[in-house]
Amino acid sequence: MPRSPTMFRITASSAAHLPAFLQVFLLLSLSVCLPLSLSASLPAHAAERIQPATMTEEDLVTYMPENAKIEVRLDEDVNGDGLRDLVFGARSEEARVLKVMLAFANEFELGFDPVGEMAMSDSPLGSAVLSVKKNVLIVEDLSGGTTAVQSLYRFRYDPGEGRMRLIGDDVSLYSRTNAHDSTSVSTNRLTGARTTTESEIKGEEYVDKPPVRSKVSSKPVYMEEAPLPEETLGLGE
Repeated sequence: MPRSPTMFRITASSAAHLPAFLQVFLLLSLSVCLPLSLSASLPAHAAERIQPATMTEEDLVTYMPENAKIEVRLDEDVNGDGLRDLVFGARSEEARVLKVMLAFANEFELGFDPVGEMAMSDSPLGSAVLSVKKNVLIVEDLSGGTTAVQSLYRFRYDPGEGRMRLIGDDVSLYSRTNAHDSTSVSTNRLTGARTTTESEIKGEEYVDKPPVRSKVSSKPVYMEEAPLPEETLGLGE
């Protein structure tokens, strides 16, 4: 009769009596096999969360100005929870806005909640550029004509308020044909530190003057309250 297989069990005490090279072999084997067995036992939902269905332009009509069309959109995780959120810019003849829709998923429902809206310049030189880096939403825009206003806004989701907080912005006024001097203002909204740089036309290029540092309020500014670039630059005052 064939012999039944023998179960071989090694305890900590018996392993101590093995030759050194066998102890090392066993340790390496366990370090490889144990993580593999644990990962195989994890449920599928632990690796990837169930995502809400992507919102179409028809779904977004109620969140846009009347007769507006989608100018740009970004379907990406904004707050780092593993869900794919939605950021979009919409434009009509009367208005241009940026909107943030944060995805949610629980045992009862999936969907999106609006958590921020910002008015944008109504004379853009192209579509806004949207990106997310380390849970910070970056919004870049260029507006105007031969005299242009360039802006870059940084927002981070504030879970305590359920809103998008402005954490910094850089705005510049300059001539696209080098016809006049330029002004750039960089503001850290968390600390209130602001740097203003004037640049003069020298020949065919801009030459910076020494920067001027100042302080503004560090009180939280949310997306709905974000100043237009023209306001930060003091245009029209």
